Amino acid sequence: MLKKTAGIVLNYLRYGDTSIIVKIFTRELGLKSYLVNGVRTQGKGSKIALYQPLTMLDLVVYDKENAGLQRISEAKIVHPHRLIPFDFARTSIALFMTEVINRSIYEGYQNEWLFDFLEESVLVLDRQESTLGHFPLVFLLEKAKYLGFAPESSEGFLVETVNHPFPPEEIGLTLEYLEDLLSRRYESQYRIPVMLRRKLLDHLLEFHSEHLDNPSPLKSLPIIRQLMG
Repeated sequence: MLKKTAGIVLNYLRYGDTSIIVKIFTRELGLKSYLVNGVRTQGKGSKIALYQPLTMLDLVVYDKENAGLQRISEAKIVHPHRLIPFDFARTSIALFMTEVINRSIYEGYQNEWLFDFLEESVLVLDRQESTLGHFPLVFLLEKAKYLGFAPESSEGFLVETVNHPFPPEEIGLTLEYLEDLLSRRYESQYRIPVMLRRKLLDHLLEFHSEHLDNPSPLKSLPIIRQLMG
């Protein structure tokens, strides 16, 4: 059966000489894997640009029950990226986002609110005026809400964990920063020492791994920590 849906590309794997298996988080159908033939070709006929990380697509797909790999009938880019593929910092954050989402959801998982948040985040990341230093932190804080394990208060992000890395002299400033991030989200301009931001990033990733039972480290983390300088 053919169905229409919006989708955001997470990643793809090469398959054979010219094909790929692409993982797409769709709004209506959830996380799906699609086999796309003949896209890794040379010249103007190549369509591999459609399947770069965080590309936002309008899709017409075949959706068969109990089938593993599905097929795409039509794919069209909704919002061509202006900055993400050409700016190292934005490209690195995009890879961080796809890695975090990939570890948080499973095949077939459907969540329209999470999809809408991811779509909003992609658009913000692609804006010239966006503040990137806070971006990974806001992304983790907001994603916890849409996956249902965010605490009721900013303090909960610090105390509802196995490890608590912040000494008493850092807690007050960290809580103020968290509250600003939670209220102003990507618009936050709050200034805080770089080392404290990096410590909070590590802590929030630990917080997520405890709730998602996924302890392996992120490949993109060393670069993201440097970008928060």
